[in-house]
Amino acid sequence: MAATHTSHRTGSSQQMWAGGLTVFAAVMLGITGVVGIFRGIMAIAEDDVFLTTPNYVFQFDLTGWGWIHLVLGAVAVLVSFGLYRTSMWARVAGVAIAALVIVANFLSLPYYPAWSILMIAMSGFVIWALCVVKPDDTAAL
Repeated sequence: MAATHTSHRTGSSQQMWAGGLTVFAAVMLGITGVVGIFRGIMAIAEDDVFLTTPNYVFQFDLTGWGWIHLVLGAVAVLVSFGLYRTSMWARVAGVAIAALVIVANFLSLPYYPAWSILMIAMSGFVIWALCVVKPDDTAAL
């Protein structure tokens, strides 16, 4: 009887851990999205915080990078709301959008290095949090 009770407590603590990681990923993805939206708006407005790189291989117009970051940020915020429901589609979409945010920030690294590195790190934590949770851990949430 005690073994069953211990097993139930272990399963419950795993479910709490999984739920905590999913909420962590939702919050981090939401913050990443909001910051991406702000970065996009700043780039579209051609703010002076961005550097100019005349010989960069992936050089787009600053407005082009702004729209890319704005759209990725908006999608990230929408997906973060789905993560609060712990649905599988939101977990898969969260990993995908975080990966796209990493790629976009890597490619636009010369324009705003500090912000790009921060966004890459935040998106990496989102991917980690969404991938470490097994689907059966969130089933009872």
